[in-house]
Amino acid sequence: MRKERCTYSHRAIGLLVLTLLLLQGITAFAQPRLQRPEFWLGVHGGVSAGTVLFKPAESGMSPITKACVLGGNGGFVFRYMGHKYCAFQMELNYMHRGWAQTTTAGLTGHNLHYIDLPILMHLNVGSDQCRWFLDFGPQIGYCVYDESKSIDKRFNWGLVAGTGIELQTRKAGMYWLGVRYDFSLGGVYGTSVTDSHSLANPMDLSVNLGWIMPVKKKLKIKN
Repeated sequence: MRKERCTYSHRAIGLLVLTLLLLQGITAFAQPRLQRPEFWLGVHGGVSAGTVLFKPAESGMSPITKACVLGGNGGFVFRYMGHKYCAFQMELNYMHRGWAQTTTAGLTGHNLHYIDLPILMHLNVGSDQCRWFLDFGPQIGYCVYDESKSIDKRFNWGLVAGTGIELQTRKAGMYWLGVRYDFSLGGVYGTSVTDSHSLANPMDLSVNLGWIMPVKKKLKIKN
């Protein structure tokens, strides 16, 4: 029975990712195009609270507020905008993940440090100066440092969704403040029939500040 549930779960996850990618493409082509595509580069960073969804649950991980690990995140941002209300955004990020549990020695944190690559659809509504935005899409990542040597699987992949407000200036680029939820579909432990967990998925909630500047190509002057 568990093997069947795992098979159905993997199929459902694959279908969800394909549906999300298809939705990104349909959304992009449905938007009015800009006369000249825009390219933006910048950085972002903030704070995050992370935990891991275990099934069956690990001992000492309740309540959820005590099971979280607080950390930082940040990275580089590349945005391609070929349509008026949507863009493709790629990031190269550092993310502090993990979980905490209460043991006989006290509260123990399992700190994991990842490098992530999200590929996001960036939708925005509003004026040129102030806009509300929605980000969503898949991401892949790799755990580059496991402080407590507590995980079996370093490769990570999952889904990201976020929202916030962005402000565009004339000469100082674009700034934004947003909140983002990240749910990993790859576990930190094995989740096959012979493993002790059927779920071991990291999840994170983060608040970020960002800044990007347009990349302008130099025009060639014809003689």
